[in-house]
Amino acid sequence: MSPAMNFIPLHDPRWQPLQDDEAPRAHALLALARWQALRGQWPQALPVGVTLANTDDVAALGPDAARLSLVVLHFPKWTDGRAYSQARLLRGRLRYQGELRASGDVVVDMLPLLLRSGFDAVQLRAGQSEHTARQSLGFFGGHYQADLRRPEPPFGRAHALA
Repeated sequence: MSPAMNFIPLHDPRWQPLQDDEAPRAHALLALARWQALRGQWPQALPVGVTLANTDDVAALGPDAARLSLVVLHFPKWTDGRAYSQARLLRGRLRYQGELRASGDVVVDMLPLLLRSGFDAVQLRAGQSEHTARQSLGFFGGHYQADLRRPEPPFGRAHALA
């Protein structure tokens, strides 16, 4: 059985961008700068998500990470891996527990590493097969290195991941 990954359609009907003239609402998706401008008046009970470019510093979320229900990390090209590092920092240092979604130029070949980096949801680029992506998650039964899902490697010494 392959590990769990949620596949989100390119047009997510649940999480939608907040328009400039719109009041705070549940499941609003905001760019980092917009979140930083609105976070002081954002109602605690409303689920909110933030999108980060791969050039954004995830440390800017700081203690706000605990308030977020969704963080979307963007891959502008499948060969640009900065969002993997962002995911690692969010899960490891900021202890982010909400949904962590990969978007942009996300291809099937990326799925095993996305999962190991802490992503639990993905929006595949157009033309990618969800069926093939699900199969790719079961290709490797184990890894020699520790990761976010399994902090202890199967052989040798354990290394701190934080």
